[in-house]
Amino acid sequence: MPALPTRRTFNKTIIALGLTVALPVAAIAQDPSLSIGMSTTPTTLDPHEDSSSPNNATSRHIFDSLINRGGAAENQPQLATEWKVVDDTHWEFTLRDGVKFHDGSDFDAEDVIASLMRARDKPSQGFASYTRNIANVTAPDPLHVIVETTVPDPMILNSLSRLRIISSDHVGDDVQAFDDGTAAIGTGPFKYASFVPGDRLELVRNDDYFGGAAEWSAVTLRFVPDNGARLASLLSGDLDLIETLPAEGIDRIEKSDNLKAIRGQSTRIVYLGMDVARDESPFVAAKDGAPLGSNPFKDANVRKAMLMSMNRPAIVDRVMQKNGTVADQFVAEGYFGHSDAVEKVAYDPEGAKKLLADAGYPDGFKLTLHGPSGRYVNDSDVLQAAGQMLTRIGIDTSVEVMPWSMYSDKYSDGAYSVFLGSWGVNTGEVSNPAVSLIETRDNDKGTGRYNGGGISDTEIDALLDEATATLDEASREPLLKQASEKIFNRTWILPIHYENVVIGAKNSIAFSPRGDKYTLAYEVKSAD
Repeated sequence: MPALPTRRTFNKTIIALGLTVALPVAAIAQDPSLSIGMSTTPTTLDPHEDSSSPNNATSRHIFDSLINRGGAAENQPQLATEWKVVDDTHWEFTLRDGVKFHDGSDFDAEDVIASLMRARDKPSQGFASYTRNIANVTAPDPLHVIVETTVPDPMILNSLSRLRIISSDHVGDDVQAFDDGTAAIGTGPFKYASFVPGDRLELVRNDDYFGGAAEWSAVTLRFVPDNGARLASLLSGDLDLIETLPAEGIDRIEKSDNLKAIRGQSTRIVYLGMDVARDESPFVAAKDGAPLGSNPFKDANVRKAMLMSMNRPAIVDRVMQKNGTVADQFVAEGYFGHSDAVEKVAYDPEGAKKLLADAGYPDGFKLTLHGPSGRYVNDSDVLQAAGQMLTRIGIDTSVEVMPWSMYSDKYSDGAYSVFLGSWGVNTGEVSNPAVSLIETRDNDKGTGRYNGGGISDTEIDALLDEATATLDEASREPLLKQASEKIFNRTWILPIHYENVVIGAKNSIAFSPRGDKYTLAYEVKSAD
């Protein structure tokens, strides 16, 4: 491709220096303002450091992507107005003209190239699942980019919707520069005002946003993972809307004259992962505490016994208080790659005991379950319930929970024997969770980034490799169905439930829950 023509008519860096100091929201904001209680906490504002739902949802307020992913997982134009397939490994994107960064500088192809390459090459590999097939990005002119993939990639549009575009002037900046506002300069609907990690992000409206100015002149995203504190803040009027309305507060909210519950269905699956790689797993022992001398989770009978031990309808009904749906595979019926041939494993504790005996563990063993507290809906309660159910079939189980910041890297890197995990299937299809959670970890290929159990199944790998290189959807879906069948009929992970979306809000607020569970301030409106 020809070199990108120079379009800089002024020094963006000079302009950017004037915006690196955070301004108090009170000094610059005018009503109406909006305060949202977030149930999870982002670790950074660097949009390329770590792909997690809190990080990705938060970054969307400040930064745009080439493609916007709608609430029903549909692709919509954003910084790219249109796109086309040039050939099996080249896609051309036409960029939106006239877009400005928050510092007043122009957006063009140079920023797209810098952003996509930064996300791909960051040492953290936080976005490897989305950048793994990007070979190169070039530009024939300032308003067009060519994305070259290493293989035909049917999910490239979805991948690009996850990758935020930053100013090329800040491509070399570190995490701290984004968190202190120096580099938190996007093209999005809101501008950075201040960020207190673990507490809040203050934003002000971008009045010149190409998609139209948001309704709210100032937005506060408060990070309140504690259910009781979040509910209390809504009841007191300190917050206008809260994520993940606690089940114990729903009745109180619905009886209020000023508040309401807003419900929707999400695509987030909660599951138990297991160490299936090591010959001896670190948090497993014989009943007397002695080394077990084997890894029971390598045996499919043990894995199925564990699934049979869990009364998942009871977990949904009592622990989740009906704010969930029992899951048997990554996606529910009607989604791309769902297979009717996946076995629906019923609650059967006696059958589970027999499978344990058949596997050579008639007396069971001791196990420590690990999981986060405050990351997923009722996560520690779900883990405690699962532990009690495992104990009833002879697997004497204790539970250790910890803050997400302590847990997140360890569970995905295989530190635990059995662990609670979750994945928002925001693509609405099987390949994204399967490649990330199940396919053999390969840093060069970008597969298995969150495969904390060390799963390595060559048949599944082959199906996923073929499916993710097949552009024709009629040919791709049967491959994903086969992959689903092998993943779940071999019980490589133990599906528990899909989370539902339940939001609490003032009656003056209107919001339609998204399948990805993102609460985006620019999608919140005043009720008619």
